[in-house]
Amino acid sequence: MEGIASLISYSRSDNTAVYIQISNRFINLIQQGIIRPGTRLPGSRSLSLQIGVNRLTVSKAYDELVIQGWIESKGSRGMFVCGVIPDIQANPFSEGGKGIRSMPGYPWNPVSYLTTPRISSGYEMFIDEGLPDIRLLPTIEIARAYRAALRSGSYKGTLSYGEVYGSRSLRTILTEFIRSTRGIPLSESDCLITRGSTMGIYLAANTVLQPGDIVVTGSLSYPTADLIFRQSGAKIMRVPIDEGGIQITALEQLCMDQSVRMVYVTPHHHYPTTATMPAERRVQLLQLAREYRFCILEDDYDYDFQYDSNPVMPLASADTSGLVIYVGSFSKSVAPALRVGFVVGPGRLIEAMGKHRRIIDRQGDHLLESVFTRLFRDGEMQRHLRKAQKVYHQRRDHFCHRLQHDFPDLIYFQKPAGGMAVWANFKEVVPLRAIVKQAAAEGFYLPDPENYSSHLNATRLGFASQTESEMDISLARLKELIRRFVP
Repeated sequence: MEGIASLISYSRSDNTAVYIQISNRFINLIQQGIIRPGTRLPGSRSLSLQIGVNRLTVSKAYDELVIQGWIESKGSRGMFVCGVIPDIQANPFSEGGKGIRSMPGYPWNPVSYLTTPRISSGYEMFIDEGLPDIRLLPTIEIARAYRAALRSGSYKGTLSYGEVYGSRSLRTILTEFIRSTRGIPLSESDCLITRGSTMGIYLAANTVLQPGDIVVTGSLSYPTADLIFRQSGAKIMRVPIDEGGIQITALEQLCMDQSVRMVYVTPHHHYPTTATMPAERRVQLLQLAREYRFCILEDDYDYDFQYDSNPVMPLASADTSGLVIYVGSFSKSVAPALRVGFVVGPGRLIEAMGKHRRIIDRQGDHLLESVFTRLFRDGEMQRHLRKAQKVYHQRRDHFCHRLQHDFPDLIYFQKPAGGMAVWANFKEVVPLRAIVKQAAAEGFYLPDPENYSSHLNATRLGFASQTESEMDISLARLKELIRRFVP
């Protein structure tokens, strides 16, 4: 493709590695239909000379694109955009008549509230569903940030009423953070700070949905999201999932028969199975959203933890039609008690969400938001995420090794590319529900398979919150329990 070098931009002052900037730029161009499937890309030597970087940098960018499934090598012929990616026409975003607000019958109406169940606690031993290790927190730096926030001349503003959309200073920093890490073009007016991802899902559902609207999820999905959709009066319809997340063919067939308002997905690490949606399926999903005029609620609850490659770019990074509502959170990245999350979407949609948020929560925790602002400005948050990513990577490898070694014929799983848990399928001879019940009676917590499915003999087994020696003890206890039930 001639002139491709003129489309590739990067900044050496950006904190993101140059090769990642280049690979992300290629992904955006492919998703937007500017670079078409089957296109031959310039050789690494040629492109490096044209854009002024080391040839190794271009090679690393190409390697990243191959890992993520966007391009493929055809030997001596060179690198080509994968032919399985759907061919799309470039369609730049236009506010007039497009996007979520143009969908038929789209009023923003407040509805009743929802009470979610408590999370069990107090067990002597546990394997959780996939939680962070709060022992990794930079507690000294967090305490220092709290003290600084209270001592500063602006403490009166921090402890008084503020904007319903969240701290302006944190929104400014998060806007840049989201742009640089996720490739989503946005301004401060496109972002709302929430108390975690659950609030983001709630605000999106109660802003977009009306009673009777159809929301599509995978056959296995996040239970709290299901509760929120039902509370909003929506009708939930399921489509099958596989190793790539929701099946697009099944979704398209449903759209032919039904008027779908929203599709809820966790494409980066599908909940609960941890599957990552491949590149071609992401493009197909965006195409269907434009064709059938539904919005996509993208829940990216643990974007920061990807181990076998760099995180896959969100659907929102390629959305030119204003149809993706992107929800993220630091409660998984940092600690569940530190409730800071965000919603990204078209500015007018965010404005409407602010009105709904005002009903249930006058404002966020501005003191905590001030602390997060300082942690980001001082680089402490970035250092913590890098440290946690390295630790969790090692724990994932150890946990999967122990599962393979200790349960070779009893537990089947795919090693997750990222996240904090393994989706474990137990052999049918293992009475998982009875084992979970017996474990609880003995002070040992195991995730209940009923949280995810009424018929599958499977559950999520978290690895991030335990050290290697701790998970060895927990897995030995699980093995001993299984032996009681399985001759």
